[in-house]
Amino acid sequence: MENAPLSHLEQRLIAHLQVIYPNLDTKDLADKCLAMFHLDPMTESPRPHRNLWDQSDIMLITYADTLRQKDEAPLETLHKFVKNKLSDCISAVHLLPFFPYSSDDGFSVMDYTTVNPSCGRWENIVNLSKDFKVMGDLVINHCSSRSLWFENFKAGVNPGANFFYEADPNADLSAVVRPRTSPLLREVQTQNGEKHVWCTFSHDQIDLNFEKPEVLLEFLRIIHLYLEKGIRWFRLDAVAFLWKIPGTSCINLPQTHEIIRLLRLMIEHYAPDSVIITETNIPNQENLTYFGNANEAHLIYNFSLPPLLINSLVTGNCSHLKQWLMSMPPAQQGTTYLNFLASHDGIGLRPTEGLLSEWELETLINTMKRFGGKISSRTTPQGEAKPYEINISLWNAFSGSALHGPDKWQFARFLCAAGVMMALEGVPAFYIHSLFGTENDLERVNNTGHFRSINRHIWDMEDLNHVLNTPTHHQKVFQSITKLTQIRRAQPAFHPNATQYILHMGENLFAFWRQSLDRRQSLFAVYNMTDQPQHFNLSELNLIATDIWTDLVSEQVYEDHLGKVTLMPYQFVWLANKKGKVKTS
Repeated sequence: MENAPLSHLEQRLIAHLQVIYPNLDTKDLADKCLAMFHLDPMTESPRPHRNLWDQSDIMLITYADTLRQKDEAPLETLHKFVKNKLSDCISAVHLLPFFPYSSDDGFSVMDYTTVNPSCGRWENIVNLSKDFKVMGDLVINHCSSRSLWFENFKAGVNPGANFFYEADPNADLSAVVRPRTSPLLREVQTQNGEKHVWCTFSHDQIDLNFEKPEVLLEFLRIIHLYLEKGIRWFRLDAVAFLWKIPGTSCINLPQTHEIIRLLRLMIEHYAPDSVIITETNIPNQENLTYFGNANEAHLIYNFSLPPLLINSLVTGNCSHLKQWLMSMPPAQQGTTYLNFLASHDGIGLRPTEGLLSEWELETLINTMKRFGGKISSRTTPQGEAKPYEINISLWNAFSGSALHGPDKWQFARFLCAAGVMMALEGVPAFYIHSLFGTENDLERVNNTGHFRSINRHIWDMEDLNHVLNTPTHHQKVFQSITKLTQIRRAQPAFHPNATQYILHMGENLFAFWRQSLDRRQSLFAVYNMTDQPQHFNLSELNLIATDIWTDLVSEQVYEDHLGKVTLMPYQFVWLANKKGKVKTS
C-alpha cells in the first residue's frame, strides 16, 4: 500500500527540518512535531500578509508583580488595574517571564510550565487573555542552572541529559559575539565527568542545544501549553544567539532563522491570530533580517529608536533620528515594527552602531550618567569591555539637556518622546513605568547588585494610587499619556502599516507625514526637539487646501493654510484633515 501524499503543512514542515537537521529522518521528526503540537496535518494555511493589528493596538510591557496589593496575587492586581485604568488606552499586555526563576528577574527560568506562585496561577493568565491580547515571553536561548533539566543534565538522565550546549575550552571561540563580560564557558561536574557548558548571558543561564531535536520538541510542547492558556503573542527572547557553530560569531546563523520560520509555521496553523515578535538587540541592518520574507517575525523591536530619540531630545538635534528613519524600509503587509522607548532592560547601544559617532555616543553616555544612569558593558571579540546599554528610568533620562544639564523641561521632553513613539509606523509599546514617570530606583540597584534594577521598581498599590490621585509628576504623566493614547487609537493614519514619509524641516524640528490605508486621513506630526521656541510655516507641509486641519493634541483649528506656527520647547502637533472619534468609558 502506497503512503498517502504529504499535506501542504507536512511538506513545509519537512522542508524546514531538512535545513535544521540534514542528517535526520525528517518525516519521522515532522510527525513528532505535529503530535507534540496537537496539530492536524490537514490544517489549512492562514492567508499570508494579513495585518493582525490596527491603530487601536497599543501594548503595555510589565512584570507580573510590578504592582502589589496586600493579600492579593500580583497578577490579579495587575489585571484589575489594567482593566479599570487602561482599557481605553491599550489592547495588549506583554507579561515578562512569570515562571519560577533563579536570577535576572525571571529570565533564568526554572520551570516553563508553571506560574510563579508568588505572582498567581494560570487562571490569572487565562482571565487576562479574555480582556486583552497577552504576549508571553519564550525564553528560548537558555534556562536556569537550577532547573530540573540542568539537574538531569548533570545526572545524565532525561529530560535534560543532552539539552545543553557543550564546548571544548581549548577551541578558538574568539569570534563569538558577546552581550556580557562574564566568561562564555562554565565548568560543571557531571555524572559523566567534567563538562564545559555555554553561557551567553550568565553562568546561571545555560544555553540550550537546539542541535538536539528533543529540545525543539520540548519547546513545541511548551508553546502549545501557552496557546491553550490564551497567550497569542510570543516574544522570542534573545533568539539571535540560538544556534552555535564554534569558529563563527554564533549570532544570526541560518539555522536560527530556520527555527523561527518553523515555529511560526506551527503557531499560525494552530492559532491564525497569533503573532511572533523577535527580541534581537543588535545593529539595525541585522535586526531587519528577522522579518525574513514576511515568514519569520510578524514584528521586530525597533531597537534603534530609544537611543536615537533620547539623543535627539537631549541634544536638540534630530539629524540622526531622521536619517535612520529615512533608511528604514516600510514593513510589508503582515509585518510591522514594535516601537518602544523603555523596557525592563536598559537602552541598548549596539543598535546605534553606524548611526552615532564615538564622540556622540560618549556624550550621550555621560549625559545619562549625569542624570543618575548606570552603564552595562559587554566583551568584544578582541577581549575589551565596551558599553552595551544605559540603565536608567525613562523619566530620569529626560531630566535635562546634554549642554546644560537638568532643567525645567523634563515633563515636556518626556511627553514629546511619547508623542513621537505613538505616531511612528508600527505598534507602540509602553513599559509600565513610563506611564507613571517612575524614577531611578537606586535602592533596588544596591539591594540586587544589578544595574538593570534601576528601572524595575515595584509599586505598592496604596503608594501608586496616592501619587496618581494627588498633584505629582506621576499624576501629570499618567493623565497626559493616557489621553494621548486615546487620541492615537482613533486615527486611521496611525495604523501600523499606514504610509510614512519623513519631512525635511531642519535639525530642530522632527516631522513626518502619515496617511491612512484608505488614503482618507492625512496627518502631519511636527515636534520641537529643542528647549527654545521654533517656528515653521504651514506652507511647508503641503496641506490640502479644501480640508479643515486640526491639531488633535490641542484641538486648535488652522484655517490659514499659509500661516506661521510657533512650537514652544518640546511642543508637538498632530495636524489632521479628519478627526477619528476618541472613545472613552
